[in-house]
Amino acid sequence: MSADNSTVLGVVVFARHGDRQGFYQDPQTYTASATVITPLGEQQEFQLGSLLRSQYLNASSSTYIQGIANADTLFQSNQVIVRADAGGEGGVIFDSAVALTQGLWPVTPKANTQLANGTTITSPLNGYQYVPIESVEPDQDVSLEGFTSCITFDTHTAAFYNSTAFQEKQAEVAQFLTDLKPYMDNRPVTLQNMWNIFDYMNVQSIHNATFANALPAGYLEQAHDLANWHEYNVFSDTSATGIGNIAFRTMLPSVLTAMQRIANASDPLKLHYSAIAYKPFLSLFNMTGVNADGALPPTIVNYAAGVILEVRQPADSSEPVLRFTFKNGTDDASFLRYPMSFPGWSGPADQDVPMSTFISAFEPAAVNITLDWCHVCGQTQARECGALLGASSNVQLAAHHDRISPVGAGFLGAGLTVAVFAMVLAVLLFLGLLSFGRGKRQGAQKPQKKEHVDLPSSTNSISKESA
Repeated sequence: MSADNSTVLGVVVFARHGDRQGFYQDPQTYTASATVITPLGEQQEFQLGSLLRSQYLNASSSTYIQGIANADTLFQSNQVIVRADAGGEGGVIFDSAVALTQGLWPVTPKANTQLANGTTITSPLNGYQYVPIESVEPDQDVSLEGFTSCITFDTHTAAFYNSTAFQEKQAEVAQFLTDLKPYMDNRPVTLQNMWNIFDYMNVQSIHNATFANALPAGYLEQAHDLANWHEYNVFSDTSATGIGNIAFRTMLPSVLTAMQRIANASDPLKLHYSAIAYKPFLSLFNMTGVNADGALPPTIVNYAAGVILEVRQPADSSEPVLRFTFKNGTDDASFLRYPMSFPGWSGPADQDVPMSTFISAFEPAAVNITLDWCHVCGQTQARECGALLGASSNVQLAAHHDRISPVGAGFLGAGLTVAVFAMVLAVLLFLGLLSFGRGKRQGAQKPQKKEHVDLPSSTNSISKESA
């Protein structure tokens, strides 16, 4: 049965950035150039944040998060984690996170302090609330952009371009691509470059009246459909552990950990928000099967689109459940619920997924630490893989000693374990590849490089914890 009588314990939020200026990404490696957010994009994100505030911070809402600081109180940092991809699009995604959090926690006169002399000082801008945002640098943390510099993913992309399906589609749309050339300002008009073609058309249609008026009716929609087909085939796979899903697989450890923390009554975390590009959405849709019945098509999500995984507590059950909701930017007035369907779960469309079922299904697909990513992606140099693989190799060599007698093994076993563990720590600390404690949390205005932090690994137990 549906868990409509359940209460919301917390939410895991994924949101795409807002409207931005145009940019280019390599269709083979998806390495992207920098761009900037526009005032329209900032407004889109602010409005999305305001909607989240009305749904989850409003004490009178049916989806109010139990125990979170409500709309009448100040932001509480121990209840919230905000992370933003600081990769190839420059500051667009980080700036989107700033705008969204402004909508979630807007200015308030309560953001003040009283001095010893009796003077009351209010925060700038009439009570601006400064929400810490973690700037996730891809060269140091693979969690939000695991698809770049990934050799096996590049191989997967090349295989798609060489596939029969791609060649057939290319022949099918050849005339349309020829017809597009006069509007593309000398850009390569090929099916392989389809995302860049659509992005250029989309940006120009929003910001360039001359282009928008000259483009024939239906061209933008047809380019969008082709870009959707192109990108979904690149950022999906036939199995959850497939390399095509790498964009979300690297996000899974932080997502699963956040769910378990939210379900833990002794943990204060209530809201975990990741600001990302469109690619992880496609892998997420593929892995969760929300587009299996066609109700949610495999599409490049619009600017300021969002997915919310609600962690709920049913009234008649001790186990938390998950509910998937999605809002495709301004195309949707509100978040709509979609049923998940994946190996290990095929419940009724109106039934929420037990959290233990979700974790059991997706934990094997998670890429937990950078060293795992190096192996999965066949990478030996980028993102410190050379040093990580070298350190791992040294540890393995240290474990292979000459055989000793059973008596000697009895005396040395425990000591060898301690020695090898100490060697691992020493090598990693010396190379600067291991840090203790949480990663840096940055202020909302100044994204900075953060120290190398491997992804957290989740546990099997459930405690009462356009791009």
